[in-house]
Amino acid sequence: MGLGINLPGLIAQIINFGLLLGILYVVLYKPVLRMLDQRSQRIKDSLEQAEQLQQESAQAEEQVKQQIDAARQEGRNIVAQATEVADRVREEARSQARTEADAIIERGRAEVQRERDEAMEELRRQFADLTVSAAERVIRTSLDVERHRQLIDEVLQESGNIGRN
Repeated sequence: MGLGINLPGLIAQIINFGLLLGILYVVLYKPVLRMLDQRSQRIKDSLEQAEQLQQESAQAEEQVKQQIDAARQEGRNIVAQATEVADRVREEARSQARTEADAIIERGRAEVQRERDEAMEELRRQFADLTVSAAERVIRTSLDVERHRQLIDEVLQESGNIGRN
């Protein structure tokens, strides 16, 4: 024992150390490894879930963008349709106004023509009466008024047809 090593004490310490390592391995190392593995798995799961959520968020954002684009397009279509309907209604109103104006003008022309014809007929009657009256005074005799009126109407019609042609 020249070195000061106590062999039974050394063996006892080696056995104690081995037992301590075995107990620590069973009691601490395995649970700590299991806990570290579980934590690593949770972190990995959380990262995967975060990535999945990010992808879902990107998809949702893309869908929202598509819906907004579709809504904008629909809005443009609605505005275009409304403009088209307004143009059509405006054109129909103009057309109806033209038609009504033409009808009013035509009625006015017909009324003027009717009044003109009535005035001409009245003028012919008065002229015939004046002519008969003048002829009676000239010849101082009474003429057949009805026959004379027919002659005057014939002359006026002939002169009226000449003036119209």
